[in-house]
Amino acid sequence: MQSSDLIIEEPATKKAKIICELPNSEASENAPKSNGEQMAAIDTNLYSRQIYALGHSAMEHLRKASVLVSGLGSVGVEVAKNLILGGVRSVTLHDTKALAFRDLSAHFYAKESDVGTNRAKVCFDKLAELNDTVNCALSVENLSEDFVKQFDLVVLTDASFSTQTEVNGWTRNHRKMFISADARGLFSYAFVDLGDEFVVNDSDGETCKEVLVEYIDCESGDVMTLEGAFHQLENGDHVVFTDFEHAELNELPPVPVTLKGSNVFNIGNALAAFSGAVQGPVSRGRVQQVKVPKKMSFKPLSLALAEPDFMIWDFAKFDEPAQLHALWQALYSFEATKNYSPLPRSDADAKLLKENLPKDSPEMPDSLLFNFSYQACGNLQPIASLIGGLVAQEAMKAVTHHTTPLKQFLYTDSLEALPGADSTFDAAKLEKNDCAPRNNRYDGQAAVFGWAFQEALQQQKWFIVGAGAIGCELLKNMAMIGLGCGNNGSLTITDPDTIEVSNLNRQFLFRRPDVGKKKSEVAARSVKAFNSAIHINPMSEIVAESTEHIFGDDFFARLNGVCNALDNVEARRYVDRRCVYYQLPLLESGTMGAKGNTQVVFPHLTESYGSTSDPPEKETPICTLRNFPYQIHHTIQWARAKFTDYFTSVAEAVNQYLDNVNDFLHRVNQMTFSQRIEVLSTLERALVVEYPKSAEECVDWARELFDTLYRNDIAQMLHNFPSAMLTAQGDKFWSGTKRCPRTLNFDVNNPEHFEFVFSASILRAQSYSLAPITDRKKVAQLAMAYCSKPFRPQEGVRIAVTDAEATANDGNTANGDEDETERRLNDLNVKLARLKLENIRRMTPIDFEKDDDSNHHVDFVTSASNLRAENYDIEKADRMKTKQIAGKIIPALATTTALVSGLVCIELYKTIEADGKRSTAPIEHFKNAFINLATPFIAFSEPGKAQKKKYLDIDFTLWDRFEVDGPMTLGQLIDWVESKSGLTISMISSGVSLLYAFFQPAKKVAERKDMDLIAVFEEVSRGKVPDHRRAIVLEALTQNEENEDVDIPFIKYNFR
Repeated sequence: MQSSDLIIEEPATKKAKIICELPNSEASENAPKSNGEQMAAIDTNLYSRQIYALGHSAMEHLRKASVLVSGLGSVGVEVAKNLILGGVRSVTLHDTKALAFRDLSAHFYAKESDVGTNRAKVCFDKLAELNDTVNCALSVENLSEDFVKQFDLVVLTDASFSTQTEVNGWTRNHRKMFISADARGLFSYAFVDLGDEFVVNDSDGETCKEVLVEYIDCESGDVMTLEGAFHQLENGDHVVFTDFEHAELNELPPVPVTLKGSNVFNIGNALAAFSGAVQGPVSRGRVQQVKVPKKMSFKPLSLALAEPDFMIWDFAKFDEPAQLHALWQALYSFEATKNYSPLPRSDADAKLLKENLPKDSPEMPDSLLFNFSYQACGNLQPIASLIGGLVAQEAMKAVTHHTTPLKQFLYTDSLEALPGADSTFDAAKLEKNDCAPRNNRYDGQAAVFGWAFQEALQQQKWFIVGAGAIGCELLKNMAMIGLGCGNNGSLTITDPDTIEVSNLNRQFLFRRPDVGKKKSEVAARSVKAFNSAIHINPMSEIVAESTEHIFGDDFFARLNGVCNALDNVEARRYVDRRCVYYQLPLLESGTMGAKGNTQVVFPHLTESYGSTSDPPEKETPICTLRNFPYQIHHTIQWARAKFTDYFTSVAEAVNQYLDNVNDFLHRVNQMTFSQRIEVLSTLERALVVEYPKSAEECVDWARELFDTLYRNDIAQMLHNFPSAMLTAQGDKFWSGTKRCPRTLNFDVNNPEHFEFVFSASILRAQSYSLAPITDRKKVAQLAMAYCSKPFRPQEGVRIAVTDAEATANDGNTANGDEDETERRLNDLNVKLARLKLENIRRMTPIDFEKDDDSNHHVDFVTSASNLRAENYDIEKADRMKTKQIAGKIIPALATTTALVSGLVCIELYKTIEADGKRSTAPIEHFKNAFINLATPFIAFSEPGKAQKKKYLDIDFTLWDRFEVDGPMTLGQLIDWVESKSGLTISMISSGVSLLYAFFQPAKKVAERKDMDLIAVFEEVSRGKVPDHRRAIVLEALTQNEENEDVDIPFIKYNFR
């Protein structure tokens, strides 16, 4: 068969590309308009994580929008910070109020010497330097309708409802959008009015789903997906059809679905007209979800005050939105008539506030009303961070029409953070003097918690693991609340990473000149400017077993708690285990785009982070990646693996061989036949057959690689499995998830073809320490001059159809012939032995780096993936999408991070006690949070209780242990544990070291029982106990009188 016979022709017509944002007149009419300035190109390095969360279209809208933020108090400065980081084209900062002492507790760009200065002037320069791609302006004049009408959106904070109603009226007059917000103490709210007809182009921001179809019953409208391919759709989602043999089906407009099961949904009578032309069900194609724009209508504030729509903050407080709605109206009325805010712990003011409640206000408990009044002068950074993050996200939704806006009021309270009767700082016992202002930076916080609580907060010692987005926000919040700012207080933060450009969009403690510097050091320096009293120790070590000599017993013994700000599960689990061991509170959090979560781990009360785990991600079958891809994710994973194969693994193997030939061959000889052949063949190709002497040869190698991957391998596939092949059951082989491929012939004028050769040749040269050819014209000339070798199909080539076959093939000897395998191994060893190693250059392993656009890494993976996608007629991915998947990049938003960090620090308040460590607390006071700002959705739950186990009649949890002080012999320890537990010990181990077991020889057992326990440990583990360890952990297997195994707590043996 000729190679040309194996080329699968492209279909004469191809379906138009399906996108998640359908063009329509309504969306166009409601799209944000530019104020006439030329929009600069979007810096995808700076905004990459945000683009992955919002999409490129939303980012373009942000870069056209003009926003006014009025009121630069605690909430306003948070909103402005988040919008500027987010890349809104123009942000104008407005305020007419002067900075007061109570502002300082939640205004990170203000200091004591700024009191009396206009708040917008105080923070303008600092906010403007956050993002050099955003135009910032300053205004300190009174607002007017003419001024307001020039903005696409007005965000008004720290203003009464009467002022809000007036400004909202102006925005309505000019079809502009309006958001307002305020915060007092542990209370806050937001209000959104986006007009009578606001179009949402994408309601949830989720990636459009795609699923393979087994068959469609045209008469009933039932659609069944392939077995195991769950559609994951929701009622009302819209879908289109593609890749079906019947063109009419592929041309149907989007149709809504009704779910009938995890792999069945119904599309009604959408196919009724089509059913007559087809006999029986339609099979084998794809369904793709599309996003259909929807309209939303909002009331102006003047109407919404009387007829409010509420989003529920906490479903355990279902009645509170209406109560808080009345209380906020009463507060603004009180302030308008009295010209001051209700004073902390003033019952008289609370009663006056009650008199200002609107008529027909709902009934409410006095405790809610009095606490609201007591906190009217309160100003808390965590609350500002929370509501500021949420409002900034609502502002982004408004100007981008991306994801569902808040409708229309959200009222929040976090009263669980007030210390109760179980605490030294019981808020119910606070008097006026306990909370009275002292004209210092903590006035706003002491108004809520009292000065004794504030002093305890300042003496705390906390450890923050990670100085990324969450870490930066946590540091900001902690500095503002005064954590670690007392004489005996401190914060330690560690992060091994350096700052990259992509960090600047959400890690707001960093600036462009900081790129390349250590995150922890720059973060510590930056946060010191927020509160000069903070005692902060920046470190650059990872927290892992390898650094327990640094983060060991002495280090953790000093701490009051730990905050995780990590981006990987393994590290989180390790820190979690350390917190359980040292019995410390752990505040865990994470974000992914608009989603976030927090978890409280509290000693002796809650489960740990490691007590539960998410189900493992579904892995793509090996045979799918190697031979039968059907989604772009498969080709990207394949291309990423090829990058490692060609530019990392080969270089590492060669260097290991050159470093010590005998040691390398000894390790190779321990492998299976097939593994040995694979490793030695790789060396032969790298050092003999394909060893490049020049950069020109690297271009030839890249050009030949193109033919191998995209022509020859595909042609061999079609030789093994012809396009018309049938299975033993008579079905088409190329059906379902198997897409029949076609070969590609190199075309230097095809950008994808050339980019593959260009990037591959550069990486090849770099890996061999050669200067690469970077002149694109010269590479093109060399690629055209390359003489392509004709392809000839080979017989006996195994191509795995299933994972079982792939595993079997990997373990087989060459062609199943052991003699031939032995000859091949001997031949490889002889060739390698003849090499003059002194003449061979060490290679340079290239580790994949996704965030450097000049290194050609992403270029190679993108072109390699898209060429394979072209082989299999899979829709290609652009560079941004490829970079995200290949680099496993997590989408991120500064808004979500700000909100989550606020929630974390609200929980931190609940851990504070006079002696430094709170021994217990009601579990219902703590809240785990789950948020999705896109929909929007917020839910709270009590932390899971620590699971109880029992030995005899004694309950214990993961927090309990038998703690005993040495010195002791092994026998003494066994006697001690048996007397404490009332059980019989049959085995004792520490990690992988078995110190004692009933089945060990009696002589050995007797000898060890008389030995010092540490001596036994060191003998069995064959090593000394490190100097930094004060104790070792032992696990005992015990039995009761019925000889049944019984779990008991671990044993902590203190020997230093």
